[in-house]
Amino acid sequence: MLKKLTIVAFAAALAAAPLPVLAQSKKDSVVMGMTLEPPGLDPTNAAAAAIAEVTLYNIYETLTKINEDGSVAPLLAESWTASPDLKTYTFKLRKGVKFQNGEAFDSAAVKFSFERNAAANSTNKDKSLFQAFEKVDAPDADTIVLTLKYPEPNLPFLLGQASGSIVEPKSAATNVTQPVGTGPYQLGAWVKGSSLTLNKWADYRNASAIKLSKVTIRFIGDPAAQIAALLSGDVDAFPRVTTRGVAQFKSDPRFTVLVGGSKAKTIVAINEKKKPLDDVRVRRAILAAIDRKSMIDGAVEGFGTPIGSFYTPGSLGYVDTTAVNPYDPEKAKKLLAEAGITTPLELSLKLPPPPYARQGGEILAAQLAKVGINAKIENVEWAQWLSQAFAPNGPHNYDLTIVSHVEPFDLVKLTEPDFYLGYNSEAFNALYKQIVSTPDEAGRAKLLGDAQRMLATDAVAGFLFQPQWPTVINKKLKGVWKEVPQFENDFSAWSWE
Repeated sequence: MLKKLTIVAFAAALAAAPLPVLAQSKKDSVVMGMTLEPPGLDPTNAAAAAIAEVTLYNIYETLTKINEDGSVAPLLAESWTASPDLKTYTFKLRKGVKFQNGEAFDSAAVKFSFERNAAANSTNKDKSLFQAFEKVDAPDADTIVLTLKYPEPNLPFLLGQASGSIVEPKSAATNVTQPVGTGPYQLGAWVKGSSLTLNKWADYRNASAIKLSKVTIRFIGDPAAQIAALLSGDVDAFPRVTTRGVAQFKSDPRFTVLVGGSKAKTIVAINEKKKPLDDVRVRRAILAAIDRKSMIDGAVEGFGTPIGSFYTPGSLGYVDTTAVNPYDPEKAKKLLAEAGITTPLELSLKLPPPPYARQGGEILAAQLAKVGINAKIENVEWAQWLSQAFAPNGPHNYDLTIVSHVEPFDLVKLTEPDFYLGYNSEAFNALYKQIVSTPDEAGRAKLLGDAQRMLATDAVAGFLFQPQWPTVINKKLKGVWKEVPQFENDFSAWSWE
């Protein structure tokens, strides 16, 4: 009898034992999906937005941090002040911060990072910003003073982007594959073509606040595979997922669907260094052939707002310029005739992997064909697109392409002589200098309106739409951003309920 009671008691204890353990444990890992795999892990030497999606605020940190609402907060800088003319900024740095290789973070690392970004051989996507620094001074270990050649009212925001990541001098050369930063996560494993793992860095200065100990990022480019991975539970979150399957997730109680705005501009890039695309009449003909609504409906299932310039609704000084180059196929034909073009005009159309580009490219080719332009589609991988079409001082070997520029405040790109669009306007360059030299916001807003109208009139590109980015997540996952002021995934804020 005693033996039987002992067995029953043991069994009861065994059954009861896991309950308090389960109550105390909480899931501390997550699997996230991404459409594109980054070509490397150094955001200071390449333009691919996928690098920031993995590394920004996770491996690397910046002086400032851009919040979900677009506001700017301290990060590696505790505070900053600006001179009245907005040409000198003084940053007080956070003390006691270390890099993941044990080296100390200080003003010398900031000075090294910014001067490296501005160097002649730099491939930083915002090289022109750092070259606009007259000098970078480090008067002591905890202070950095930036003196600019011209006023820059948006500098705190710009320095919160991935291109402003602070790198450790000794490890900078190998950051592409062996990244070293000051952030809460370190690179674990990277299986090229498949997945990448980030592990929580135990020595992070605020490690106790980081809830996820492991983040696995799976690279899934195919839209159907993205949907399947979410439905099966293989992926817990998919920021900027394909728009194709959003409706079914809205009706599935297992998921939360976040649809956020952005500062991105999806465009048909036109290579103005090639004939006859250097003729504004030909560019205007291309724009007149484009039905933006059909493009938005067909390429991104309606998740977009039409734009007429390289600027987005909600930004300072935004004006609606979609009426400058409206959809008008007959006008397109007349403009081609005025430019002396014998149709059919044969052009190449290089398309990178994102669905908006591939699906949009099919629609664009059909629309152009109606006005006498044969756009021959060539699908290319992301690395090819970056090296052949986009790279500064690269071959810019394309006629037309479709891409989404995701960075805010990037009108400056159109002043750069080696920018891949080939737009080179002394009038626009002078106007841009006037914009950044105007300290009062109302004055800048008016000039920004002038800039948008100029870009629309010059038909610098086929301005299509401002995308809305849908994100699908497990409903128990918290801290994932809805709004997309820039491409990033701040895993330090993610947790399970």
